[in-house]
Amino acid sequence: MSLERLYGFTLILLILHQIDAAYWKEWEMFYLPGGIQGFLLFNLVAFPIIVVGYKKLLTQSSNYLAYSYACGGLGLLTFIIHAGFAMFGFEEFHLPLSIAVIVLCGVFGVWQLILTKQSASRKTL
Repeated sequence: MSLERLYGFTLILLILHQIDAAYWKEWEMFYLPGGIQGFLLFNLVAFPIIVVGYKKLLTQSSNYLAYSYACGGLGLLTFIIHAGFAMFGFEEFHLPLSIAVIVLCGVFGVWQLILTKQSASRKTL
């Protein structure tokens, strides 16, 4: 799979997770100040960065690999954080599609990190 397609899938999974996170009131799990407002502010900052990174990747603009690492890292981090929540007994995100999206964020995130590293290696040759 191409890095461009993989980034797109990871991005879509992260967006789906944030939609699901709004349903589960994820800001309460993180004790975010401002509640939903803090959650929305986080997304207002995070998603434009990741979307700009996707554009940079598609156009092979400067720093596109850094953005790809960031997107893949967010996918993996999403999985790690929610696995931790599950281990500590949180009951949110236990519906089958919620679990699937979180697991796929992790899988696609790791895959993207690996493919980005391979792309970086080829770029320096």
